[in-house]
Amino acid sequence: MPAPRTMVTELGTALGMVGHTTIDVALAARPATMVSVAPENWKHLEELRRGGAFDDEFETAFTNGQAFLDARDGLRHRLPLAIEWKGSQRAPGDEVAPVDLRVDHVYLVSCKYLSHILFNASPAHLFGELLAGRHGRRSGDWFDTVAPAEHQALYGAVRPAGPFGLPDRAADLRPDQRRALAAALAAGWPEGADSAYAALTAAVSEASARRWQAALDRAGDHEAMLWRLLRMGSAPYFVLGATARHPLRLRIATPWDWRRRFRLRRISVAAQPGGQPRVGWRAAVDDVATGRRHDVVGHVEIRWSHGRFGGTPEAKVYLDTPHADVPGYFPLDQEPAGGVGGAGGAVPGGEPLGGEPLGGEPGDPGRGGADGAPL
Repeated sequence: MPAPRTMVTELGTALGMVGHTTIDVALAARPATMVSVAPENWKHLEELRRGGAFDDEFETAFTNGQAFLDARDGLRHRLPLAIEWKGSQRAPGDEVAPVDLRVDHVYLVSCKYLSHILFNASPAHLFGELLAGRHGRRSGDWFDTVAPAEHQALYGAVRPAGPFGLPDRAADLRPDQRRALAAALAAGWPEGADSAYAALTAAVSEASARRWQAALDRAGDHEAMLWRLLRMGSAPYFVLGATARHPLRLRIATPWDWRRRFRLRRISVAAQPGGQPRVGWRAAVDDVATGRRHDVVGHVEIRWSHGRFGGTPEAKVYLDTPHADVPGYFPLDQEPAGGVGGAGGAVPGGEPLGGEPLGGEPGDPGRGGADGAPL
């Protein structure tokens, strides 16, 4: 069963679409329209409502569902016949959109509340394969792949703090040994390990940025890389959620829509080591309808998946630019400009994060130029 807050926000959003005036009336009705919600799910949701801990989440989610019911880009006041909830099941295919709800077999909805995380992927899948294919694949130990000496040095510094019987090499840790070591390190690094971790952080950040840049240069796939980072696919979908201050109600464009309105100038990546291995990314985009420049900024944190040494490293991709300011993330019911749809306010232009930009200037063949040529 999903976490309580996830259940509240996703099912609360769905309840707002069924035409009732309040969340309590909708919840009491247990609408048959919500075809995939089991009796035990309804019971748990009712308990969460009575508990009162998620009152704000219930109300915000319900209001978002109502807005989607009324929206011109959404249901246009038409009550849905079927709302399907994905719940805790994993997507069976190479799904680009992080879909939580499907309405009338057509409208795909992602419920994103207080999150700037785009997705988790294996570092090899992001930095080497440029996110082509499934996001959930895991392969190998990235730290041991790109910084084996620093990885082993850190392991040597922490191994005495772990349980008896750990192998000599970090690469030989079994899953159960990883879990045991992570539990031993939960309170922090032992004395003398901080400098070894700082060296690992710097080495992994630099190596990851270099590999990402090399893969981009080799593939020339900059425009497609941006679409994958922003989770744009062949079908449009909707994001209904909230930031810390405002509701979040967006229509996410397809690459077809995006290319009709925007041109990618360049993508830049750079190492940003700090408290953990990190790589920053920035995309410079021109709005051909308004002449405005947009900078889309994000970063990738590379971390163990279950605490220090507790699992193989994962790449967690964050969007730092506000969602409504991203080209191709169109606020619901915004009047289209140029027949394609608008975007939020422009972010002031800036220089690349570091080094030479990966994308070319407008018209640079094979480098994601502004002429819109395939990459």
